[in-house]
Amino acid sequence: MNPPTAPRIKRLLLTGAAGNLGRVLRPRMKRHCETLRLSDLAPMDPAGEGEEVVPAALEDAAAMLALLDGVDAVLHFGGVSIEKPFETVLPANIVGAYNVYEAARRQGVKRIVFASSNHVTGFYSQGETLTPRAAPRPDGFYGLSKAFGEDLAQFYFDRHGLETVSLRIGSCWPVPTDRRMLSSWLSYDDLERLIVAALSAPVVGHSIVYGMSANRSTWWDNTPSSHVGYRPEDSSEPWRAEVEAAQPHVDPSRPEVRCQGGGFVVLGPFPFAGQE
Repeated sequence: MNPPTAPRIKRLLLTGAAGNLGRVLRPRMKRHCETLRLSDLAPMDPAGEGEEVVPAALEDAAAMLALLDGVDAVLHFGGVSIEKPFETVLPANIVGAYNVYEAARRQGVKRIVFASSNHVTGFYSQGETLTPRAAPRPDGFYGLSKAFGEDLAQFYFDRHGLETVSLRIGSCWPVPTDRRMLSSWLSYDDLERLIVAALSAPVVGHSIVYGMSANRSTWWDNTPSSHVGYRPEDSSEPWRAEVEAAQPHVDPSRPEVRCQGGGFVVLGPFPFAGQE
Protein backbone atom coordinates (compact mmCIF):
# COMPACT_ATOMS: atom_id res chain seq x y z
CA MET A 1 0.00 0.00 0.00
CA ASN A 2 1.23 3.50 -0.77
CA PRO A 3 2.46 5.51 2.23
CA PRO A 4 0.23 8.31 3.54
CA THR A 5 0.90 11.74 2.16
CA ALA A 6 0.57 15.24 3.56
CA PRO A 7 1.48 18.73 2.35
CA ARG A 8 5.28 18.85 2.47
CA ILE A 9 6.62 20.76 5.45
CA LYS A 10 9.62 23.00 4.88
CA ARG A 11 11.51 22.09 8.08
CA LEU A 12 10.24 19.40 10.45
CA LEU A 13 11.91 18.77 13.81
CA LEU A 14 12.01 15.28 15.33
CA THR A 15 13.18 15.16 18.95
CA GLY A 16 14.16 11.79 20.38
CA ALA A 17 15.55 10.84 16.98
CA ALA A 18 17.88 8.20 18.48
CA GLY A 19 15.08 6.48 20.43
CA ASN A 20 13.20 3.36 19.43
CA LEU A 21 10.41 5.22 17.63
CA GLY A 22 12.70 8.02 16.52
CA ARG A 23 14.78 5.54 14.54
CA VAL A 24 11.60 4.16 12.98
CA LEU A 25 10.34 7.63 12.05
CA ARG A 26 13.56 9.08 10.68
CA PRO A 27 13.40 7.46 7.22
CA ARG A 28 9.62 7.66 7.09
CA MET A 29 9.26 11.37 7.85
CA LYS A 30 11.89 12.47 5.34
CA ARG A 31 9.38 12.08 2.53
CA HIS A 32 6.98 14.49 4.25
CA CYS A 33 9.33 17.47 4.53
CA GLU A 34 12.04 19.34 2.66
CA THR A 35 14.39 19.26 5.65
CA LEU A 36 14.21 16.91 8.63
CA ARG A 37 16.00 18.26 11.70
CA LEU A 38 16.96 15.46 14.10
CA SER A 39 17.79 15.94 17.75
CA ASP A 40 18.81 13.75 20.67
CA LEU A 41 21.67 13.40 23.13
CA ALA A 42 22.27 9.76 22.28
CA PRO A 43 24.44 8.99 19.22
CA MET A 44 22.76 9.43 15.84
CA ASP A 45 23.83 8.51 12.33
CA PRO A 46 25.38 11.40 10.37
CA ALA A 47 23.02 13.68 8.45
CA GLY A 48 21.94 12.42 5.07
CA GLU A 49 20.45 14.36 2.19
CA GLY A 50 17.70 16.64 3.44
CA GLU A 51 18.67 16.13 7.08
CA GLU A 52 20.15 18.23 9.87
CA VAL A 53 21.53 16.54 13.01
CA VAL A 54 21.48 18.85 16.02
CA PRO A 55 22.22 17.25 19.42
CA ALA A 56 20.55 19.15 22.26
CA ALA A 57 19.40 18.57 25.82
CA LEU A 58 15.68 19.07 26.35
CA GLU A 59 16.30 20.54 29.81
CA ASP A 60 18.54 23.27 28.30
CA ALA A 61 16.23 26.19 27.51
CA ALA A 62 18.77 28.06 25.38
CA ALA A 63 19.50 24.92 23.38
CA MET A 64 15.79 24.41 22.72
CA LEU A 65 15.36 27.99 21.56
CA ALA A 66 18.18 27.51 19.06
CA LEU A 67 16.90 24.06 18.03
CA LEU A 68 13.47 25.41 17.09
CA ASP A 69 14.80 28.31 15.04
CA GLY A 70 13.39 28.06 11.52
CA VAL A 71 11.19 25.05 12.33
CA ASP A 72 7.66 24.81 10.92
CA ALA A 73 6.36 21.82 12.93
CA VAL A 74 7.63 19.54 15.70
CA LEU A 75 7.37 15.84 16.38
CA HIS A 76 8.21 15.79 20.09
CA PHE A 77 9.28 12.22 20.80
CA GLY A 78 12.19 13.06 23.07
CA GLY A 79 12.55 12.29 26.78
CA VAL A 80 12.52 9.33 29.11
CA SER A 81 10.33 6.67 27.51
CA ILE A 82 9.91 4.13 30.32
CA GLU A 83 9.02 4.20 34.00
CA LYS A 84 11.85 5.67 36.07
CA PRO A 85 12.24 7.51 39.40
CA PHE A 86 10.73 10.99 39.43
CA GLU A 87 14.09 12.75 39.56
CA THR A 88 15.03 10.95 36.32
CA VAL A 89 11.76 11.78 34.57
CA LEU A 90 11.62 15.42 35.69
CA PRO A 91 14.41 17.10 33.63
CA ALA A 92 13.63 15.73 30.17
CA ASN A 93 9.90 14.99 30.35
CA ILE A 94 8.60 17.90 32.42
CA VAL A 95 11.18 20.70 32.27
CA GLY A 96 12.05 19.60 28.74
CA ALA A 97 8.44 19.63 27.56
CA TYR A 98 8.04 23.18 28.89
CA ASN A 99 11.25 24.24 27.13
CA VAL A 100 10.03 22.80 23.81
CA TYR A 101 6.68 24.58 24.04
CA GLU A 102 8.11 27.90 25.15
CA ALA A 103 10.74 27.77 22.41
CA ALA A 104 8.03 26.89 19.89
CA ARG A 105 6.00 29.90 21.00
CA ARG A 106 8.98 32.22 20.75
CA GLN A 107 10.02 30.89 17.34
CA GLY A 108 6.53 31.03 15.87
CA VAL A 109 5.98 27.29 15.41
CA LYS A 110 2.33 26.58 14.65
CA ARG A 111 1.92 22.86 15.37
CA ILE A 112 3.39 20.17 17.61
CA VAL A 113 2.71 16.46 17.54
CA PHE A 114 3.34 15.32 21.10
CA ALA A 115 4.21 11.70 21.86
CA SER A 116 2.02 11.18 24.87
CA SER A 117 1.20 7.68 26.08
CA ASN A 118 -1.58 5.27 26.97
CA HIS A 119 0.03 5.27 30.42
CA VAL A 120 -1.73 8.60 31.04
CA THR A 121 -4.81 6.44 31.62
CA GLY A 122 -3.09 3.25 32.71
CA PHE A 123 -5.04 2.70 35.93
CA TYR A 124 -8.37 2.28 34.16
CA SER A 125 -9.63 -1.29 33.94
CA GLN A 126 -9.13 -3.27 30.76
CA GLY A 127 -12.89 -3.80 30.82
CA GLU A 128 -13.54 -0.08 30.24
CA THR A 129 -13.67 1.70 26.90
CA LEU A 130 -12.11 5.15 27.00
CA THR A 131 -12.35 8.10 24.67
CA PRO A 132 -9.70 10.84 24.45
CA ARG A 133 -11.88 12.81 26.88
CA ALA A 134 -11.18 10.35 29.69
CA ALA A 135 -9.61 12.00 32.71
CA PRO A 136 -6.00 11.02 33.36
CA ARG A 137 -5.24 8.16 35.74
CA PRO A 138 -1.46 7.84 35.30
CA ASP A 139 0.13 4.53 36.22
CA GLY A 140 3.54 5.94 37.18
CA PHE A 141 5.87 8.90 36.99
CA TYR A 142 6.28 8.41 33.23
CA GLY A 143 2.51 8.52 32.70
CA LEU A 144 2.29 11.49 35.06
CA SER A 145 4.85 13.37 32.96
CA LYS A 146 2.82 12.69 29.82
CA ALA A 147 -0.35 13.95 31.54
CA PHE A 148 1.61 17.13 32.33
CA GLY A 149 2.59 17.36 28.66
CA GLU A 150 -1.05 17.14 27.58
CA ASP A 151 -2.02 19.89 30.04
CA LEU A 152 0.91 21.98 28.80
CA ALA A 153 -0.31 21.54 25.23
CA GLN A 154 -3.82 22.65 26.23
CA PHE A 155 -2.44 25.71 28.03
CA TYR A 156 -0.27 26.77 25.07
CA PHE A 157 -3.24 26.45 22.73
CA ASP A 158 -5.62 28.37 25.02
CA ARG A 159 -3.10 31.11 25.80
CA HIS A 160 -1.06 31.31 22.60
CA GLY A 161 -2.92 29.45 19.84
CA LEU A 162 -0.17 26.86 19.42
CA GLU A 163 -1.89 23.72 18.10
CA THR A 164 -1.03 20.21 19.28
CA VAL A 165 -2.15 16.68 18.63
CA SER A 166 -1.26 14.55 21.65
CA LEU A 167 -0.84 10.90 20.71
CA ARG A 168 -1.65 8.48 23.53
CA ILE A 169 0.54 5.84 21.93
CA GLY A 170 -0.26 2.22 22.74
CA SER A 171 2.27 -0.58 22.15
CA CYS A 172 4.21 0.43 19.04
CA TRP A 173 6.21 -2.67 18.16
CA PRO A 174 6.94 -4.58 14.95
CA VAL A 175 4.32 -7.20 15.97
CA PRO A 176 2.17 -7.80 19.07
CA THR A 177 3.91 -10.15 21.49
CA ASP A 178 1.48 -10.62 24.40
CA ARG A 179 -2.22 -10.56 25.21
CA ARG A 180 -2.19 -6.91 26.25
CA MET A 181 -0.79 -5.93 22.85
CA LEU A 182 -3.70 -7.58 21.08
CA SER A 183 -5.66 -4.52 22.28
CA SER A 184 -2.95 -1.86 22.49
CA TRP A 185 -0.81 -2.61 19.43
CA LEU A 186 0.09 0.19 16.99
CA SER A 187 1.92 -0.82 13.82
CA TYR A 188 4.75 1.29 12.49
CA ASP A 189 2.75 2.01 9.32
CA ASP A 190 -0.25 3.16 11.38
CA LEU A 191 2.05 5.33 13.51
CA GLU A 192 3.12 7.08 10.32
CA ARG A 193 -0.51 7.44 9.24
CA LEU A 194 -1.36 8.91 12.64
CA ILE A 195 1.46 11.46 12.50
CA VAL A 196 0.66 12.50 8.93
CA ALA A 197 -2.98 13.02 9.90
CA ALA A 198 -1.92 15.06 12.94
CA LEU A 199 0.33 17.26 10.82
CA SER A 200 -2.13 17.79 7.97
CA ALA A 201 -5.55 18.17 9.64
CA PRO A 202 -6.69 21.75 8.97
CA VAL A 203 -7.70 22.60 12.55
CA VAL A 204 -6.84 20.60 15.66
CA GLY A 205 -6.66 23.04 18.59
CA HIS A 206 -5.44 20.63 21.21
CA SER A 207 -6.65 17.19 20.24
CA ILE A 208 -5.89 13.87 21.92
CA VAL A 209 -5.87 10.64 19.89
CA TYR A 210 -5.22 7.12 21.11
CA GLY A 211 -2.50 5.53 19.04
CA MET A 212 -3.70 2.04 18.22
CA SER A 213 -4.24 0.02 15.07
CA ALA A 214 -7.64 -1.31 13.98
CA ASN A 215 -7.49 -4.15 16.50
CA ARG A 216 -10.51 -6.41 17.03
CA SER A 217 -10.29 -6.01 20.79
CA THR A 218 -9.63 -2.49 22.01
CA TRP A 219 -10.07 -0.33 25.09
CA TRP A 220 -10.11 2.98 23.23
CA ASP A 221 -12.60 4.87 21.07
CA ASN A 222 -11.24 7.79 19.04
CA THR A 223 -14.65 9.02 17.85
CA PRO A 224 -14.32 12.46 19.56
CA SER A 225 -11.07 13.02 17.63
CA SER A 226 -12.34 11.92 14.23
CA HIS A 227 -11.62 15.44 12.91
CA VAL A 228 -7.90 14.61 12.98
CA GLY A 229 -8.55 12.13 10.19
CA TYR A 230 -6.59 9.13 11.47
CA ARG A 231 -7.65 5.91 9.74
CA PRO A 232 -5.67 2.84 10.90
CA GLU A 233 -5.31 0.03 8.39
CA ASP A 234 -3.45 -2.69 10.33
CA SER A 235 -4.64 -5.05 13.06
CA SER A 236 -3.20 -7.35 15.72
CA GLU A 237 -5.60 -10.10 14.64
CA PRO A 238 -3.15 -12.07 12.44
CA TRP A 239 -1.05 -12.73 15.57
CA ARG A 240 -3.91 -13.59 17.95
CA ALA A 241 -3.65 -17.38 17.75
CA GLU A 242 0.12 -17.31 18.20
CA VAL A 243 -0.04 -14.93 21.17
CA GLU A 244 -2.84 -16.80 22.93
CA ALA A 245 -1.06 -20.12 22.46
CA ALA A 246 2.13 -18.69 23.94
CA GLN A 247 0.24 -17.10 26.86
CA PRO A 248 -2.74 -19.45 27.46
CA HIS A 249 -3.47 -18.43 31.06
CA VAL A 250 -3.56 -15.04 32.78
CA ASP A 251 -4.59 -14.23 36.35
CA PRO A 252 -7.29 -11.50 36.18
CA SER A 253 -6.74 -10.62 39.83
CA ARG A 254 -3.22 -9.33 39.14
CA PRO A 255 -3.13 -5.54 38.69
CA GLU A 256 -0.91 -5.75 35.61
CA VAL A 257 -3.59 -7.94 33.99
CA ARG A 258 -6.56 -6.00 35.32
CA CYS A 259 -5.35 -2.50 34.41
CA GLN A 260 -4.77 -1.03 30.96
CA GLY A 261 -1.23 0.06 31.85
CA GLY A 262 -0.03 -3.51 32.18
CA GLY A 263 3.29 -3.95 33.93
CA PHE A 264 3.75 -0.23 34.48
CA VAL A 265 1.16 -0.28 37.29
CA VAL A 266 3.40 -2.43 39.51
CA LEU A 267 6.79 -0.79 38.87
CA GLY A 268 8.31 0.90 41.91
CA PRO A 269 8.16 2.39 44.43
CA PHE A 270 11.61 3.81 43.83
CA PRO A 271 13.99 5.00 46.56
CA PHE A 272 13.26 8.58 47.58
CA ALA A 273 15.99 10.89 46.34
CA GLY A 274 16.33 12.47 49.79
CA GLN A 275 16.90 9.14 51.53
CA GLU A 276 20.22 8.55 53.26
